[in-house]
This record gives sequence, structure tokens and C-alpha cells, in this order.
Amino acid sequence: MAELIAHFVLQVAAILFAAKLGGEVAERWLRQPAVLGELAAGILIGPFALGGLPLPLLGQPLFGSAEAAPGLPVSTELFALAQVGAVVLLFLVGLETDLRQFLRYGVAATAVAAGGVLLPFGFGALATVLFGIAPSWTHPSALFMGAIMTATSVGITARVLSDIGKLDTAEGVTVLGGAVVDDVLGILVLAITVGIAATGSVSLAQVGLVAARAIGFWLALTLLSVLLAGGISRLLLGFRAEGATLALALALALFAGFLAESFGLALIIGAYSVGLGLSRTELARAIVYSLRPVYHALVPIFFVVMGMLVDLSAMGRALEFGLAISALAIVGKLVGAALPALAVGFNLRGATRIGLGMLPRGEVALIVAGVGLTSGVIGSELFGVAILMTVITTFLAPVLLVPAFQRGGSGRRGELPPPPPPEPPSAGRHVVVLEPAAAQLFTNHLERLLVEQGFASVMEVRDPEGPLMIQYQKDHEFLSLALYPPREDRQELAIEFEAAAWQSLVAAAVREAARAMVLSLLSPIDGGGDGIAAEVRAALADLLAELERR
Repeated sequence: MAELIAHFVLQVAAILFAAKLGGEVAERWLRQPAVLGELAAGILIGPFALGGLPLPLLGQPLFGSAEAAPGLPVSTELFALAQVGAVVLLFLVGLETDLRQFLRYGVAATAVAAGGVLLPFGFGALATVLFGIAPSWTHPSALFMGAIMTATSVGITARVLSDIGKLDTAEGVTVLGGAVVDDVLGILVLAITVGIAATGSVSLAQVGLVAARAIGFWLALTLLSVLLAGGISRLLLGFRAEGATLALALALALFAGFLAESFGLALIIGAYSVGLGLSRTELARAIVYSLRPVYHALVPIFFVVMGMLVDLSAMGRALEFGLAISALAIVGKLVGAALPALAVGFNLRGATRIGLGMLPRGEVALIVAGVGLTSGVIGSELFGVAILMTVITTFLAPVLLVPAFQRGGSGRRGELPPPPPPEPPSAGRHVVVLEPAAAQLFTNHLERLLVEQGFASVMEVRDPEGPLMIQYQKDHEFLSLALYPPREDRQELAIEFEAAAWQSLVAAAVREAARAMVLSLLSPIDGGGDGIAAEVRAALADLLAELERR
């Protein structure tokens, strides 16, 4: 027993080291999301590659077939740990999906998301039949290939748009909203697909029954989470033992996953539902940042283990099908998202940008593929095809999206107003680096000034590995604020806006934040008695007066 535990601990150590090394290479040198590096690391150290070679000190492979679970190339314990990582991932995604803003955003994002789900799903199922892999579109293999193609990665899309400074455009706002809706629809598609796979090929009536059961469970669990959210939040926040609130919240997510599994659905559906229901509570705001270290420790294990499941030789045998699926995944998202965008007020340029923004599949596609592989519905060949499609679409998104925006021009048409005139040099994108306390003051004052002027927050995206991004809108103008995690007692804020009039609001927020900091320095200083204290107070008062004059 001790030898097995020691071997498992060594496996986890190797996975974490490979995950972080692969993520560093992907982000620093390849300028790609860390998830691609983690996947590549899993393929490299997996049982079908280096992990299958005997190690001199161990006398056996690090990830050999001896301890593998039935139907899997890795052990049951290792795969179970990876599934806990998937639960953490989807729980955090649910917590960071603002339910009120999600419902408020409007028709455009929902229409784009629906088109971006239906067409790729149809393409995936049809291609699986045409290549002779499944006998009909209702076969579980065809359904899973369709489900794998429906997802859009919120984190990857947000990061690409942030890097090119287009989060504040109409297309950027619509893409982010559509990606959030897309994840919800993708999870429902997965729930339906898992239910159908459990019963085999079914009739349309049975499909409707499975869909109703899946949607009913998802809605019931989400609604129950929303109704009980306040009480759950107060209860968990009432614990005073260190770490108790975070641990109990994770326990709730895992229990919800158990309930989903009991209904024949996937673990991640329950975790996402509870996270979504709690997203507007104080509990969500209290644990999101505490959950990030857990995220960075467990979620990479999930992606590395997903990579370890890839048999490159098996994928090579299905290379033709993989390339065809990848091409259909690109066309399906581009056309499926662009056509609804045209119908809701975008021109061809804007619709193309939206379609390209919906391309990257990312982590959700891998989760769906993992569910299909572990349930025995798809084999290693189709799982390898899913990995290939995910990598290609994620790499292509920034390559195609950046030129689409760089060509310039408005993406809106019809009743929407014409594009604004060119902005002065001061408008556009500004980066401010402050101490964390000053950064928080500035953010609070800017939000208060915007609300007083009639602006509204329309979208909030928290990337677990990047900045908190908030978008504000008044009429058809947008401002986005990206608040990056503190680094070495410094915090970076990036502000993007279209209208020159917003410049004065940003400047006013800077002045008010500086004034508040000076006042905070003045307050503890006694003006009488000590001459040195009086001089310090007088100097700070002079500084405050000078600030007011400016």
C-alpha cells in the first residue's frame, strides 16, 4: 500500500511540474493560452509516450498500464483527482458568470450563441455518419462529436479580445455575452447527450424526454441555488475557522456534482449550476480569489490527464476525419454565429468578427470529450480528433481575429448610429500602474462617477488566470476596465473607451482617488502639540489644495 501511495504522489508531482512548465512555454514564448501547453505536456509524459518507458530508479513506467483503470490508460485514483479539477473549474466558471448581467444582456448574444451551437452540432453529427463512424445521427458517437463542437471558451476569447484592445467594441461585448450563453447551451447539450448515450439509440420522443429531464434538472438545481443562495451565503460566511468557508463551498459543489451524476448527468453540470446560482452573493465575492490557488493546483491536473489520454498513433489513423472535423468546426462557428449577428444589426464586417471570436473551443470541449471517453461512447481515435480540433481552433482564433479588427471600420449597420469621429490621442487605451490600495480607490471612484452619469455595467468577466474585466455602456458607447492581479505591490489597470467625453470621467476618478489617499494620510495626524506632526499635516494640506486647483 505504501508503495502504491508513493507512486501516486510521484505521478502527481510529475504532472504538476509538467503542467506549469508547459503553461509557461505556451504563454511566454508561444503567446498562447496555458491550457494548450498543459495538454501538450500531458501528451508528452503520458503512457503512450515518455510516461510509458521504464524509469531506471523505479524499474517500471511512471504511467504504465499495470495500474490503469478499465477503459483508461491511467489509474482510477489519478483520473478521479482530474475530475475533481474539472468540478473546481466549472464551479468557478459558474461563480464568475454574473447571472443578472447574463439575463440582462439581450437578444444579440443569445441569438449568436444559439446559431453557434446548432450548426456545429449538426456538422459534427453529420460528419461522423458520413465517415462511417456512426450508423445514424442519433448514435451516441455522433451525438458526442456534435456536442464536442458546440463549446466556446470564455477565458480564451476574453484574453484574445483584451490583448488586441477590443473588449469595449459592440462586437467584443456580443462575443463575450455569446460565449457565456454558449457555455450554458453546451452544458445542456452535454446533459442531453449523456442521457441518450445511457439508453442507446432512441426515438425523437425519447430525445424529447431526455432533454426535458436534463433541462428540468439543470433549471431546478439552478433555481434552488438562486432561492437558497442568500441563506447559503450567510451560513457559510458565518464560520470563523480559517478556510472553513472555502472548504464548505467546495463540498457543496462536489455534492451538486454527485446529484447530477445520480440523475445520469455529468459531475460538472451540478458544479456549474450551483456556482451560477451563487454568483450574485457575498459568498461568491468572498471565495473567488481564495479559490484561485485551488484552481491553479487542481485544474492543470485535469488538462494534463486529458492530454495523457491521447494516443497519437490512434489519432494518426483518424487524421483525415480529424482535419475534416476541424474544418467543419471553423465553418460551423463562423457561419452559425455570423448569420444571427447579421439579423440583429451587425454588418458583414462585424458579423465576421463575431464568428471568428467564437472559434476557440478550449476547456469545455475537453470536458465533453473526457466524459465521452470515460463512458465508453467514443474511443481513443475520436478523443484524439477532439484534441486536434480544440488545438487548431484555439490557435487559429487570434491569428484570424487580430487582422479582422485591424482592418478597421464599424461593424454595425441599420438603425444603429454611424461610427464616431476619430478620437483625439488621449482617447483609446490607457494603462495605469498603482499600489493595490490606490488601484482599488481609483476603481471605486470611477464606478461611482460612471453610475452618476447614467452609465451601466453590462458585462463582467473574471479570467481565473488574468484580469477582472468590467464593461460599461451608455447608448452605443462602451468603456472597459481591466484590473490585473497585484504583482510585487503594484497593480495594473487598463482602461479602454471610444468617446473622448469619457476622458474627463477617468481624469476625475484619478483626482478623487488621489484626494482620498491624501485625506487618509491627514486623518491620523494630530494638528496640535507636536510641531513635526503639524508641519506634516500642513504639507499634506498644501498638497491637497494644489490637487484641488489642478
